[in-house]
Amino acid sequence: MARLFGTDGVRGLAGRDITAEFCVSLASAAADILGKQARGEGRKPVAVIAHDPRLSSDFISSSVSGGLAAAGVDVYDAGILPTPAAAYLTADLNADFGVMISASHNPAPDNGIKFFAKGGHKLPDSVEDQIEKSMNSSSEEFIGIDIGRIRRFADAEDRYQVHLLGTMKNRLDGLKVVLDCAHGAASGVAPQTVKDAGAEVIVIGADPDGTNINQGYGSTHLGALQAQVVESGADLGIAFDGDADRCLAVDENGQLVDGDEIMTILALAAKSAGELAQNTLVATVMSNLGLTKAMEEAGIELLRTKVGDRYVLEKMREEGFTLGGEQSGHIIFSAYATTGDGILTGLQLMSQMKASGKKLSELAAQMTRYPQVLINVEGVDKTRTDDPELVALLGEAEVEMAETGRVLLRPSGTENLVRVMVEAADAGTAQGWAERLANKVRERLSF
Repeated sequence: MARLFGTDGVRGLAGRDITAEFCVSLASAAADILGKQARGEGRKPVAVIAHDPRLSSDFISSSVSGGLAAAGVDVYDAGILPTPAAAYLTADLNADFGVMISASHNPAPDNGIKFFAKGGHKLPDSVEDQIEKSMNSSSEEFIGIDIGRIRRFADAEDRYQVHLLGTMKNRLDGLKVVLDCAHGAASGVAPQTVKDAGAEVIVIGADPDGTNINQGYGSTHLGALQAQVVESGADLGIAFDGDADRCLAVDENGQLVDGDEIMTILALAAKSAGELAQNTLVATVMSNLGLTKAMEEAGIELLRTKVGDRYVLEKMREEGFTLGGEQSGHIIFSAYATTGDGILTGLQLMSQMKASGKKLSELAAQMTRYPQVLINVEGVDKTRTDDPELVALLGEAEVEMAETGRVLLRPSGTENLVRVMVEAADAGTAQGWAERLANKVRERLSF
């Protein structure tokens, strides 16, 4: 049986996979597991809930809130805010747990539910499994005055904005930025926060109607942002995803600055300021070889984890590192946040531009991005990537490219496919080896 929780909460098609009944059941189970400590202390558990502007977020948020209140939890409803705001407010309010209703960069018909533990941290797999198990068992009944209240978290946005601005070391006066809010959760809070930091702001993709989230705008559709940056003569552009836990940037020439390049800029700045804990950056196996080379040249250790910002977070928490992230733009600053935060990342990137007096294109040039080719090979047995012929060809590729390239074969966690990723100093070599390896995967691993 498939596990209920994925890499980032529960997701599915709203109204089919995620129904009102399902939401109440999941909320009741979460209250049972995440509220245990509070009940052991003789008090009602407290939860913070926020959501993105999808049409379905209203009924899902109401259903989850109702389920929590019925299970004896006092709920503070923060309304439409980014995922990192829900995490921050959970910690700031000293709530017992937090809930975010969003399917991130997925299209509008989808939605999701993710939980944060006390302190605003993502749940480990073991706790998610306990919640899933609790859904299938009878829960304690709460009646009369034992049920919870649902309150509007009136100053939620203000608290989050004050927090973001408090991370800034310098103002952004003189910078002109285009913000693409993906018609998502950043549409209200991001423009005002960046204006308050001193920048001149042009806003696109900030008219959510419940059905247009991530549609033609945001970090998965950069064309509109790139055009607007060039047309308006802006210094840069920042694109958020639907729940604003990540961002990508565009330089003054309209060129993409991805998560690896953003991490390079921030890691080098942090090292220079003596603020990079243990002189280490944490990234995933999908980060570009150019990031490895840039860190080697700067004398910074790069640690790689499995794909997923939760694994980056786990490594950072385990060993006390202060900076990590993904190529996709999930950047984590442990001094300021417990999860990726796109608005925070954008502010810190612009702060470094101001502090250095350099254009974003100059800062991004501190890393050379290697050509990267990714091929998804479908309809294969992903459990047999140790096939001798495949392993031999993989070894041949590694020997030929040596220090000038990198190969990764990664079975999908959810589908019967194998991802073949090749990086090389030139695009032709990367494409050639990717195709050879993909063909070998088809030849040897097809059902």
